Amino acid sequence: MANSRTQATSLGPVAPELPPHGYVITKPVRGSDTPVDCTFVLTRDEIYVPIGVRKPKGSGPFPVITMGRGDGRSGVPHVEQQIERVALMQERMLARGYVVVYVNYRNEIPHLYEEIDRAENLADDVSGGDTRTLKSAPTLDSDDFVAILKYLRTLPYVDPKAIGAVGVSHGGEIILKVAAETDLLAAGVAIEGASHEFLSVDTGPKAPRKGTEIQYQDIEVVRRNADKKRAMERIRRITTPILHIGRDHDHLQGIFQLTHEWMLEVGKDSTWVSFDHPDHGYPFIYADADGSYAPHPFQQQAFDIFMDYFDRRLKPARR
Repeated sequence: MANSRTQATSLGPVAPELPPHGYVITKPVRGSDTPVDCTFVLTRDEIYVPIGVRKPKGSGPFPVITMGRGDGRSGVPHVEQQIERVALMQERMLARGYVVVYVNYRNEIPHLYEEIDRAENLADDVSGGDTRTLKSAPTLDSDDFVAILKYLRTLPYVDPKAIGAVGVSHGGEIILKVAAETDLLAAGVAIEGASHEFLSVDTGPKAPRKGTEIQYQDIEVVRRNADKKRAMERIRRITTPILHIGRDHDHLQGIFQLTHEWMLEVGKDSTWVSFDHPDHGYPFIYADADGSYAPHPFQQQAFDIFMDYFDRRLKPARR
């Protein structure tokens, strides 16, 4: 871990985490000869979250790309549905030699990230010498993603030093939160990363709105409404290279841009590209209604850019 935690909290000594593990149910993916391992991964506070793992043929070790889009909802059915939607896109990633993983996690209490440090396990001092694990605070959704990454590093066919993540919207913000706390990711791609909390941007009643939609398209408006000191404390801890993919007319484009700008300001490895596309999360390419795979040119460009980004940072011959 890049940022080691103290071994005590105000509530008592920190207890060791259980070793990462998961329980696997292998299921077919429609139209593909590469199945998915629906896996239940142990989290820090000892419940299980679902992910879907698909691997190329062979024994590896392979680089890994995790995928997520918002998420934090609907459990296993959500993972299964999303894998069906991105199956043809994943086929191209598998063909390039990547393990691909669709992630899910719990949806955290709103704004909790702004209020607490990361949750810790505590030694049991209340039940007569039992070995229960107590909790210091509610778990953040980014804690669940950390548990998923730790689990993936245990798989015998995974290169533990070559795990990357691509996330849309809140899935992009999760990558930044984890990169600020650990060195588990070798590269990250934040697609329209909705990093309100990460930058401590005001989303309260004074935030600019059109109807119910927050308007942070203008980077200067975001700059005035963000807490730069708190944001920079997080950004300075990042060691992971990040590619930010924006969307020219997105109502949060200023947030995407400012995250990149502030990373550059403190010398972080940050890259920016943006396209004019009507769909939120356009680099995630879904099959058409008839089952065909026909990406828009900007979708294909964005996909090619982030896959080349991963190739250059995750594949052993280029590292």
